Amino acid sequence: MRSDAGCKRSCPILRSPHSGDITRHARRRYHTGMTAPLIDIGINLTHDSFDADRPEVLARARASGLVHLVITGASLDGSEQALALARSDPAFLSATAGIHPHYASELTSATHARLLAVLDQPDVKAAGECGLDYFRDYSPRADQRRAFEWQVERAIERQRPLFLHQRDAHGDFLAVLKAAGPLPPAVAHCFTGSRAEAEDYLALGLHIGITGWICDERRGQHLLEVVRNIPADRLMIETDGPYLLPRTLHPKPASRRNEPAFLPEVARVVAAARGEPAATIALTSTQTATRFFRLDLPSVPAD
Repeated sequence: MRSDAGCKRSCPILRSPHSGDITRHARRRYHTGMTAPLIDIGINLTHDSFDADRPEVLARARASGLVHLVITGASLDGSEQALALARSDPAFLSATAGIHPHYASELTSATHARLLAVLDQPDVKAAGECGLDYFRDYSPRADQRRAFEWQVERAIERQRPLFLHQRDAHGDFLAVLKAAGPLPPAVAHCFTGSRAEAEDYLALGLHIGITGWICDERRGQHLLEVVRNIPADRLMIETDGPYLLPRTLHPKPASRRNEPAFLPEVARVVAAARGEPAATIALTSTQTATRFFRLDLPSVPAD
């Protein structure tokens, strides 16, 4: 699982694409059976690569059939910024609030109240992004576990959904969640793991978030099998933009930046892997996300 926080230190600069190039991709949904509404459950919309054209990004998302975006909060500043952006258009945007493991050292007794002040706002729909990341170890592992455990405890107290991150830390991640006791709804955001890991998460009651990683022929092919075994009411889709641009897009956009307008491509690939029409996966994933984040969206048919 990857995040805004996780990539800021390691990803190349992502330039804003030409709007006409993206608009052509937005129109493709009408040629792929993508007529159901879509929800992007994880978009790093506060990332500076969106600063120059954020209104156009939102317009293209709407044109591509998206009815809601959940903006990821991954640090103290990032969570506050995600909330401020969600408040600018609460019918279309909401936020999460949390501390990504890369920033675990930010979370101390002196900053607990600051994070909770954001988490308790009505436009914040989940706690996180939180979890463990032993791939980069930007924060000491003891700090990561302490921050993760504290955020899980607060989510349980408040019965807020959990937006989770795990990379190369499956055993410890699972142990923290099991030790915490009965969990509120929780999603393994940007899942890139094995079928066995997915089965562990499903057995614990977690949902699974799938990104454009599944569209990557170099490292995501195993996910084509994994998604076949995820129950429809536990499967959600996301871009994790500006990262993880779907490699199956044709024609390819001029920029490497990913954005919500490309979510229909993730839905298309997931649907093909499951042997379902694209409109079916769009509808079921949207209904699942609506229920998970407790969204009030009249445009989404009841399940």
